[in-house]
Amino acid sequence: MARKIGSRYTAHQILGRGSAGTVWLGEGPDGPVAIKLLREDLASDQELVGRFVQERTALLGLEHPHVVSVRDLVVDGDDVALVMDLVRGTDLRTRLERERRLAPEAAVAIVADVADGLAAAHAAGVVHRDVKPENVLLDMQGPLGPGGAHPALLTDFGVAKLIDAPKRTRATKIIGTPDYLAPEIVEGLPARAAVDIYALATVLYELLAGFTPFGGGHPGAVLRRHVTETVVPLPGIPDELWQLIVQCLAKAPASRLRASELATRLRELLPALAGLPALEVDEPDDDPVVEPQEEPSAQAAPSAGDPARRTGAVSLVPGAKPDSNRDTHTSMRVPAPDELAGGARGTARAPRTPGTPRPGSARHRTAARRRRITLSVAGLALVAAVGAGAWWATSADDTPQDAPHSAPPVP
Repeated sequence: MARKIGSRYTAHQILGRGSAGTVWLGEGPDGPVAIKLLREDLASDQELVGRFVQERTALLGLEHPHVVSVRDLVVDGDDVALVMDLVRGTDLRTRLERERRLAPEAAVAIVADVADGLAAAHAAGVVHRDVKPENVLLDMQGPLGPGGAHPALLTDFGVAKLIDAPKRTRATKIIGTPDYLAPEIVEGLPARAAVDIYALATVLYELLAGFTPFGGGHPGAVLRRHVTETVVPLPGIPDELWQLIVQCLAKAPASRLRASELATRLRELLPALAGLPALEVDEPDDDPVVEPQEEPSAQAAPSAGDPARRTGAVSLVPGAKPDSNRDTHTSMRVPAPDELAGGARGTARAPRTPGTPRPGSARHRTAARRRRITLSVAGLALVAAVGAGAWWATSADDTPQDAPHSAPPVP
């Protein structure tokens, strides 16, 4: 059913849903458009609407071949909508779910396109804050690039910037998708341009491996891994590409490349990647484990019967419908410093025998503590036994065999 959006646009059908709103296929004065209609609770927030109006110039001014441009902002009654370019294609998550992992040349070409878009945004003072496969669109009508990759465009600029505002989000909350959050965001620091580089490097790792470097299991555990653990190496890719990924996944923001540098370096690597097949990587053993209370926790823990998710982001919206799994903004508690200090400094995603606790996890520490207690008890019993035997032997040697036993004299 058609729906009027302001006086210039008509929304015809729903293309997708997300936590910030619903995307419609629409029609405007200049032809087909995509219309992102914000949720009713967001649209009724006058402060938020005011910020959208104030940022109108910035939203409309961000134009780049690898960015989905915002054409117009509509505020009409209860409707607040962003009118955007219509990209005829699919998102990167859909392709990843279909193919599981991409050949290195195609993966690098796609990420290089996104890095170009981020470079333009960062130059304009805009930080995306939620780079992930769901927010990367592939233009199926555009010319094919290296490895047969379709042109990639980054979408949802401005929404993260405006919804995640200091007055709207308390300091005890963080916004984003756990698998792609930079360590500084987990620790409650401001989001700078470097957080987009970290998230994009995570996307590149996922395109190559089929899983994110720190994902899997309870969202609280995912957050801690970003801060405390190192990334598992990927065999079968050139060392220069691997070192680039490691640099962009550095815990310190200052150690990461800028978006323009990352795009240039990736395109320089493309000739060496031509013809390389998709990697054969063993997926980590993410046996579903309910962590004890001492682990960092989010608002909701997965039920014991939920299957382990090996790819994509950890869903933080319980009972999300299949058509609403493109969630963008979700509030979570920021773990305390003592919680972030826990855990192993090794590689959480390394394959291991099913049922074996991950080194450094609560289960691993509990098992180790039990072993120490058992060994301590056994040691005390052994010492007591040896001491008793020595006392008996000494007493037997000092007492004549024919002497009668008597009690010691009372002083």
